[in-house]
Amino acid sequence: MPNQKDVMKRGWCLRRRVLPQHTDHAGVMWHGSYLGFLEEARVEALASAGLDYSDLSARGLELPVVALSIDYRQALLHGDALELWSVIEPRRGLRLPWHSTFFNGAGQVAAAARVELVLVQLACSGSDPGARRLVRRLPEDLERAIERLELGPNGHQER
Repeated sequence: MPNQKDVMKRGWCLRRRVLPQHTDHAGVMWHGSYLGFLEEARVEALASAGLDYSDLSARGLELPVVALSIDYRQALLHGDALELWSVIEPRRGLRLPWHSTFFNGAGQVAAAARVELVLVQLACSGSDPGARRLVRRLPEDLERAIERLELGPNGHQER
């Protein structure tokens, strides 16, 4: 995973608050809530890079999760402010890897996640509605958005 300095330099940030619907009965953020924040962060980062996810979907393209891991380090509680910093790494074969770090309001790491996506084309009308085909070559607009995401919101990449 990228180090904290790298994440803050070229990462995309989503700021939210832990709401009651994100928590279990004890007021601790439920593990499933992390997935919603991770998806929201990816969709918002893509939009900031110039590509709305809904535009991909309208063309029958989707980016499903094919691998996911989360390392929980410190509980986030109801009412806590959180920052989710995400970076996209260079494509590995068909996979688009994302690394995300959840910070609590005090700036401490609460969790670290790795998510891998692939691009799929949904079935054309008339064929099996559940059929999906892996797309090996990214459409030009998605390729450009990923290049912008790799550079970060400030437009530079430091490795």
